Amino acid sequence: MFKIKIEYLPSYDKEWEKLSYKHPGDSGFDLRAAIEEPITLQPGEFKLISCGIKMEMIPENEMGFNYELQIRPRSGLAAKHGIGIINSPGTVDFFYRGEIKTPLINLSNQPFTINPGERIAQAVICPVIQAQIEETTSIDEDTARGSGGFGSTGKI
Repeated sequence: MFKIKIEYLPSYDKEWEKLSYKHPGDSGFDLRAAIEEPITLQPGEFKLISCGIKMEMIPENEMGFNYELQIRPRSGLAAKHGIGIINSPGTVDFFYRGEIKTPLINLSNQPFTINPGERIAQAVICPVIQAQIEETTSIDEDTARGSGGFGSTGKI
């Protein structure tokens, strides 16, 4: 089994629930806003919000470093309030050891207040495949798709 170690920083209130998967089979666990006082995001505004934790991923074998922690928006905040993550999904590399923070953005037309301890994002551990990068002077574009992109295949 893959393991992670969590260090709760002083900004993570002892009264808040510790990180955990809420239900068997859940993909992610919630991250909280480890802030001292409420922060209001105006429409279009973004801020980096501390989560009050550090983490260490423990590999299950010698190739176990091929994982990342992805930070994703919470669906309820996105659907009900237009709150997202600027670089969604955010990537926390395997060897990163600093505090986990989340860059939230208010995509709605109403101010939104983030309260201390509020669940603001979800974290999902995902496998990573590293490719061997090979330089070339030409790319074969003779495929069914070719170089078409950005809606070139139509709306349907």
